[in-house]
Amino acid sequence: MINKLKYLHIYFPVIIVLWITLFIDSIYLSKYISYNQTIANIIVILVFIYIYNNVTIKVKKLMKYGVFLALAGEVFFSLVLGMYTYRLENLPIYVPFGHTLVYASIFYLSKEPIIKKHNQKIFAILYMGMILFSTYWFIEKNDTFGFICMLIILYLFRSRQTNRIFYILMFFMVLYLELVGTYYGCWIWPETWFNKIDFISSANPPSAISLFYFGFDLGCLWLYKKFNPKKWKRMKNIREIKTSKISFKTY
Repeated sequence: MINKLKYLHIYFPVIIVLWITLFIDSIYLSKYISYNQTIANIIVILVFIYIYNNVTIKVKKLMKYGVFLALAGEVFFSLVLGMYTYRLENLPIYVPFGHTLVYASIFYLSKEPIIKKHNQKIFAILYMGMILFSTYWFIEKNDTFGFICMLIILYLFRSRQTNRIFYILMFFMVLYLELVGTYYGCWIWPETWFNKIDFISSANPPSAISLFYFGFDLGCLWLYKKFNPKKWKRMKNIREIKTSKISFKTY
């Protein structure tokens, strides 16, 4: 099974190292190590360099765009709007790099031959899992904000049929990081949306906050399109040809 996983060397280190990083930056270790966030920053940057050196030129560009977008998004949502707050009330350096590592890891995980082969079955199982978890979180944790995000994701899945496996995998990857990060106290979500809109309650973390990662993906693709118009057009043409072949076979 492991031998059949073509891109394990990309996404597995990210999954493990980000968990280790969040533990290092936890409120627990901060009692014993005052510079634990610095250690976390160094580890993530080193892993970023490793992943960057092992991906295609296209993904390299997407990763560079991703760091820029993640930094801008974090400044806006965390520091300006106060949508969530980091442990030291700052913006850890590892965060924008971590966002981009998540993006790259899911990009390659969704390309695994076994994922592509069982695309529809995997999506169906994870799709139901997403609904069940968000509903449970809504009932048990009073997570109105996360539930609303989940409903928006459902609408997007119904209106847009492409890359759904990428986005559903992203949902669970982000959920994993949010559960670990909030458990260790690396960041915290307020009890209401932006801590100001009282009628929209929120759990810590909201269940479907991956919705904002979907926007992150679209932003990276938009930048790639703007700075690489010829390659984007070629990639789009190839995708259309593949889609037409699948439709012809189905017919």
